[in-house]
Amino acid sequence: MSDVAAIERLVVKHAELKKEIAKVIVGQEEVIEQILLSIYTGGHSLLIGVPGLAKTLMVNTIAQALGLDFKRIQFTPDLMPSDILGSEILDQNRNFKFLKGPIFSNIILADEINRTPPKTQAALLEAMQERSVTIAGHQHKLELPYFVLATQNPIEQEGTYPLPEAQLDRFMFAIELKYPSVAEEIQVVKNTTANIKQTINPLFNAKDIIEIQELIRRIPVADNVVEYAVKLVNSTRPNLDSASDFVKQYLDWGAGPRASQNLILGAKANAAINGKFSPDIEDVHVVVKGILRHRIIKNYKAEAEGITEEDIIDKLL
Repeated sequence: MSDVAAIERLVVKHAELKKEIAKVIVGQEEVIEQILLSIYTGGHSLLIGVPGLAKTLMVNTIAQALGLDFKRIQFTPDLMPSDILGSEILDQNRNFKFLKGPIFSNIILADEINRTPPKTQAALLEAMQERSVTIAGHQHKLELPYFVLATQNPIEQEGTYPLPEAQLDRFMFAIELKYPSVAEEIQVVKNTTANIKQTINPLFNAKDIIEIQELIRRIPVADNVVEYAVKLVNSTRPNLDSASDFVKQYLDWGAGPRASQNLILGAKANAAINGKFSPDIEDVHVVVKGILRHRIIKNYKAEAEGITEEDIIDKLL
């Protein structure tokens, strides 16, 4: 199949996928779109939202519709790396046998990732970056496609271990979940308090997702779009001479080169699902907030004046 035909097919399949997910998940279109964009590009996502916004249900539904394996890991302060990676045990013949942990799945929901100590967070990190885990000196490859969706609760910060900036940078998108509108909440209550069982039909399989990821990588990008994305990321760095007074005034730290790479990948995927054969600056704008939100670090002045990361990104655009 030619790339043009593959993109046209992706547009149709993506629309069907969103319809399938909407059987269970009411609203949250933007959130679902960003999760799907990161799956199509092979990235990971961090979901930030208060409890009870159906984060687990959403990921489970998306996994079913994509025809992928799904496992949920509840992160707690006493969780050890071996609890998620697996461990070696002695079998009856006194040979070491590796028992796989829950991390061996296509889609992992890392629930409340900031509740677990840095040692366990770091164990997940190798899997995210290398798509493999090392146990007792042996490397075990993870099945592709591999996608981690971590959730963070923004309210209770007692007894949490905030993710360091270097770890946050591994997530392609940081996605904020908002409360549903009144009309959406009425629909949610009607759906969840009646005896209605929805069946989710798998529309893809693992091979299809890998093909989509390869297709996205092959999409050509004009030089001016790449330059725009790189200059936009560059403009977030307050230590550069070219930085604006606004950035120097409110930011402690800007985004690194991974942000530029993700902006282009995200723009390519956004162009593809909208039937375009090459991304433009508008596609960069669609994904910019999710990609930069967790990569720019505000200073105390911005905190004191109530300036959010979104305000800063709007100003840069």
